Amino acid sequence: MNPLLSPTPQPATSPAAPAPSFAVISGAQVRRALDGREKQLVELVEATYRLHGAGDSVNPPSYFLRFPDRPTARIIALPASVGGPVPVDGLKWISSFPANVASGLPRASAVLVLNDHDTGYPFACLESSIISATRTAASAALAADWLSRGRPRPTRIGFFGTGLIARYIHTFLAGTGWTFETIGVHDVSADSAAGFHGYLRRAGAHGHTGQITVHDSAEELVRSSDLVVFATVADRPHVTDPGWFAHHPLVLHVSLRDLAPEILLASANIVDDVEHCLKADTSPHLAEQLTGNRDFLHGTLDDVMAGRVTPPADRPVIFSPFGLGVLDLAVGKYVYDEVVRAGQLHLIDDFFHDLRRYG
Repeated sequence: MNPLLSPTPQPATSPAAPAPSFAVISGAQVRRALDGREKQLVELVEATYRLHGAGDSVNPPSYFLRFPDRPTARIIALPASVGGPVPVDGLKWISSFPANVASGLPRASAVLVLNDHDTGYPFACLESSIISATRTAASAALAADWLSRGRPRPTRIGFFGTGLIARYIHTFLAGTGWTFETIGVHDVSADSAAGFHGYLRRAGAHGHTGQITVHDSAEELVRSSDLVVFATVADRPHVTDPGWFAHHPLVLHVSLRDLAPEILLASANIVDDVEHCLKADTSPHLAEQLTGNRDFLHGTLDDVMAGRVTPPADRPVIFSPFGLGVLDLAVGKYVYDEVVRAGQLHLIDDFFHDLRRYG
């Protein structure tokens, strides 16, 4: 038989894929899925950092949408993909509008879209301000634990900035076993400081972890704290004196732009991801611009967890996390799975309308 006329082998017929579904998960559902699970979530964030450190993730640069008529505002897109036993892709879309605070709204709002690993179809949209705050707080609690292992465990904590993120960080520290002899509070807004003080009392901090003090002076707060949490909306450095840190505290520099480069250059610096953190005029980015190199960086949190880097005890140690989209995906997928497990997934019928290739 002429081989050119022979029947062409046909590929095996692929089984029909199930019709993709799409769900919307509200902030209330997100909160219920995460509430009281601080230890589990810190473990999840640690595992995700390790996956990222091992290269089992894709975390491209964040994209910033800025506005000429609203120079302090921005919306950021964080695309990412994370592997491991439950792979997922997706995008966080988070806005930061500092002017919201004056009207009583939180600065940030966000949604998270999860995409199926195999088909690429989006399968859920989640309210994500809570997810974002959760992964930030879990990351901070994880860093506080690992970075304090070679030094006396801090017993005096100070919060510089007293909004939503500060509240979540306190919740995660308390939920993972931290107790403090004193809790210091400072904010440029007296109302915000008073509100956070009230939260701490309602949360049971007073009488369980020592005295709560509202500091009028930023310097006083820093000098009286072994663990300092920066959670402000600052867009440029406003803390400039390295002498404030002469007692070598552990610093969770969550808001990224509070510290002058001179403070970082006098400290040991740990970041979550080098390339991500040294951009967008963060304090580490300014330090790089000032020195022309990255020698001031000691490594990443994954380096510390893997034993490749040991933070010194005789210098301030500063953790500056840019915030990785892979963490949002990991926490978001955790929420999705919990909502499914509870039988409370709200599917949007016919969200995907035309699924036939040829009509």
